[in-house]
Amino acid sequence: MTTPPGRQGDLFAAASTGAAGPGPLPPPLLRQQLLRWQERLLAHQQPLFALAAAGPAAALAAGPSQGLLFQTSANPTDGGSPGHDRASSLNPLDLQAQSLTFWRWPSAPQQGAAIYLVLDRPTGLPSPLLLYVGETGCADRRWKGDHDCKSYLAAYSEALSRADLATSLSIRFWSDVPSDGRGRRRLEQTLIRRWLPPFNKETRERWATPFTADPG
Repeated sequence: MTTPPGRQGDLFAAASTGAAGPGPLPPPLLRQQLLRWQERLLAHQQPLFALAAAGPAAALAAGPSQGLLFQTSANPTDGGSPGHDRASSLNPLDLQAQSLTFWRWPSAPQQGAAIYLVLDRPTGLPSPLLLYVGETGCADRRWKGDHDCKSYLAAYSEALSRADLATSLSIRFWSDVPSDGRGRRRLEQTLIRRWLPPFNKETRERWATPFTADPG
């Protein structure tokens, strides 16, 4: 399925080999471009992983400004809310890593409401990369069928593979979240503002890259 113009998946669309129609395929993304993109993301997220590893007290002591480099919430006090405290104390690496194809298993390992996080652990980087944060009321079904993030991850993986760079992708579910959708979305947005995962639409402008196929 072709990613529509202007979508985040276009960041890696130049590496696709599935393009139809006449004309030569675009050149694969340069290895150094991909590495620089990862390193930019690492510069923001590595301190957050370090805080998370140090424990909840250290993460909370860092203050509400850590990671809040842009504002998407209509409520300017969100930074000091209980949801912010919960987001600050979350260590994504404490959550069980699962294959992205977990939904094909005979019995789903999680049910009900959850925040889910997609991570990569690139070889050669000192820290993982948090690529996407989402929320769902049905953790066992959310990843089935079409999902924008699946397209982004497929293009990302193909681009790195063609540049001879390995990926180690996983999805992790946080079930200790509000059961109501509004509460989960607030928590999701707080996590997005903190971690700035590049495949969320809210961060598209920040992580625009020189190798995007998007004409803008």
